[in-house]
Amino acid sequence: MVPAASLGAFTIAAILLILMPGPSILFVIGRSIAYGRIAGVLSVVGNALGMLPLLTLVALGVGALVAQSVVIFTAIKIVGAAYLVYLGVQAIRHRKEVVEQDAGRPRSAWRLLGEGFVVGVTNPKTIAFFVAVLPQFVDYSAGAIPLQLAELGIVFVVLALICDSCWALAAGSARAWFATSPGRIARLRATGGVMMIGLGGVLLATGNKH
Repeated sequence: MVPAASLGAFTIAAILLILMPGPSILFVIGRSIAYGRIAGVLSVVGNALGMLPLLTLVALGVGALVAQSVVIFTAIKIVGAAYLVYLGVQAIRHRKEVVEQDAGRPRSAWRLLGEGFVVGVTNPKTIAFFVAVLPQFVDYSAGAIPLQLAELGIVFVVLALICDSCWALAAGSARAWFATSPGRIARLRATGGVMMIGLGGVLLATGNKH
């Protein structure tokens, strides 16, 4: 078990990092604006599930190898950025679908979860945090290092799930208010798409050291 003092300090550090605008937050806001609160929350859940494989790899010691390999880390970054651009383009393409059509043809929950999962598992910010920050809060004298890393990682995932859900609900509520006008909702969807495309571009431009 992680000592209480270390766990408290880690929780504060995790919350500060989670609240910093990054791929997860901008992705969730973009999805909520484009498709509504439910889609946003499902994207949050998928995103959180995408963190679990990363956490498992880090706990087993593989995460450090990924972080130290420029080729692997860059490949993950490119895949994640390209996928965000693809989702943004799709949101812009379908921006003129009216609310009534959406109600009759809702997006599959599994699809939304899957899209969130891909973004979560390819998020460079999460990879860097798990590899560089998690080990600093481990009590090496207590042993069971993989279990301590897993415990800290789960705390991070739960906190991210809560905070990102708040962003999703807030952005989705704003979308619902604008949805009274088809023109407004089309512009909101396009805005969400542009945010995701811009985020993909930022990830591609980010140096390997990040």
